Amino acid sequence: MQIQVVSLFPDLITGSLAVGVCGRAFARGLAQVGVVNPRDFATDIHRTVDDRPYGGGPGMVLKYAPLRDAILAARRALPAGARVVFLSPQGRKFDQAMAREMRDWSGFVLVAGRYEGFDERNVEADADVELSLGDFVLSGGEFAALAVIDAVVRLLPGALGDEASADQDSFTDGLLDCPQYTRPEEVDGRVVPAVLLGGDHAAIRRWRLQQSLGRTLTRRPDLLERRGLVAEERKLLGDYLAGQERPGKDLPGR
Repeated sequence: MQIQVVSLFPDLITGSLAVGVCGRAFARGLAQVGVVNPRDFATDIHRTVDDRPYGGGPGMVLKYAPLRDAILAARRALPAGARVVFLSPQGRKFDQAMAREMRDWSGFVLVAGRYEGFDERNVEADADVELSLGDFVLSGGEFAALAVIDAVVRLLPGALGDEASADQDSFTDGLLDCPQYTRPEEVDGRVVPAVLLGGDHAAIRRWRLQQSLGRTLTRRPDLLERRGLVAEERKLLGDYLAGQERPGKDLPGR
């Protein structure tokens, strides 16, 4: 996979991606990331990339020409048909399903904004997709770009030490992950659930699924409303709620 990031702060991108899962994936040749700086396409002595917004108001807006030239340069470095993704509060909310979709792309450009954002004509000219991490404001799109790259690259075959890890991540099947434990068996009076110590893999699978269902209902009920439940899941969740002594809680879809 080939990725290009359009950013005014290249070091923020390259430095952050040199470690961890992404760093190993790049070292193995599973993915490549380049950064294109719009300042390299500014034509004045000060390398100006922003200007005051038409109509007045606070802040500055990224200028059309240097950003457009940077996007075109980034696109030329990728395979034909690579998509341009603008990171913007107006975009589709980025989630695990979108990460899986992007994993299958041959490559993409991530455009990281700064200041008050992009000249709308840049979006009209080049955006194939607009993505948002959520309903909050960041100082720049670089942080969103890093999150997207990490979420996508870790799904590439060979990126993780154990390929099953990605299959068990939160949100992969529409649920939050179950609680995880490691040695020792007891810490400050808190013990590992006995089911995880017994070696009964069928029982462990049911317990983990039940815990995932319970956590999702408690912390992110909206996920269950969208996902729905099959018969086994409904029973496991009912048993979970009975164990939590929450008799008034309805199951999703009831």
